[in-house]
Amino acid sequence: MSKTKISPIIAGVMNWGIWDKKLNTKEMENMINVCLENKISTFDHADIYGDYTTEFEFGKALAASKIDRERIQLISKCGIQMVTENRNNTVKNYQYSQEYIINSVDNSLKNLQTDYLDVLLLHRPSPLMQADEIAEAVLKLKTAGKINDFGLSNFTTTQTELIRTKTEVSFNQIQFSATHHEPMLDGSLDYMQIHGIRPMSWNPLGSVFREDIPQTRRLKKLLATLVSKYHLGSDSILLAWILKHPAQVIPIAGTVNVARIQSLQKAVELELEHEDWFAIWTESMGNKVP
Repeated sequence: MSKTKISPIIAGVMNWGIWDKKLNTKEMENMINVCLENKISTFDHADIYGDYTTEFEFGKALAASKIDRERIQLISKCGIQMVTENRNNTVKNYQYSQEYIINSVDNSLKNLQTDYLDVLLLHRPSPLMQADEIAEAVLKLKTAGKINDFGLSNFTTTQTELIRTKTEVSFNQIQFSATHHEPMLDGSLDYMQIHGIRPMSWNPLGSVFREDIPQTRRLKKLLATLVSKYHLGSDSILLAWILKHPAQVIPIAGTVNVARIQSLQKAVELELEHEDWFAIWTESMGNKVP
């Protein structure tokens, strides 16, 4: 079981840096404080974010904030080797040798200006990964106090089972939303409940506000009704839909809009009615439940 208490909603920092919002140190410091003020204490990183620069920028902001390290939880992911000027790679690949995992964690700790990660995740599965070698790296990192918990990201049930034969898996970060609900149909969320693995959901709002297709049009029409009923925004209702699942999925919210961050806690507090939950699923599928 996990040692780490994750906040009900996680702040995703992927777009805080040069990949999108280009927040400076003071702006990042402010965002950290805004999240904490709104009961979001967990921050989701990956070494690759911002072409391997965002952890460093966040670390500067965290140090400047003088926030007690025990008040926050830091997640980071490793394993993706990008083709970028910051890495000497000729082709995108995945690397999970023991040496690479340990070095990646050491680098993340240095950049984040912290002594430990609350959670380390392997970013994406590799056909060449060796479970024994991964487990040895995890053991060394835990023994050294450099990570508290270990998990996976975007791993299938069989890939997860492979790793679980050698070391404890506490989390799996997957794509899950009202428009991408396959994990609750293909056995992924069932498997995680059976084995005590907490799911984290990236892109929890799905494609509702990104695509104009029949699926999203149906959902927007229903959401307009639910917004009037619950007096909450569509994004809060979509997060509440995720939170209602018994697998205890933790959404990762990537927004840097202060008003939206302030509204996220309302999703945690909302008890979406049973039929409304099924209505959202129905409109996403475009037909009645089987």
